[in-house]
Amino acid sequence: MSRHLADHRARTTGGRVKHFLRLARTPRETWQRPRGSSGSTRLVQFLRIERGRTA
Repeated sequence: MSRHLADHRARTTGGRVKHFLRLARTPRETWQRPRGSSGSTRLVQFLRIERGRTA
């Protein structure tokens, strides 16, 4: 028996791979924003609160 007509996929042109590679070549700032100087201060404050210290 041969396969059903719906089971025959057309050949792809590689569009998904092309778009993935295009995005992979773009600068990282697209996904990762640089943090300001408040990033380390925020971490210190979070750890202080987590340890139960209020002052």
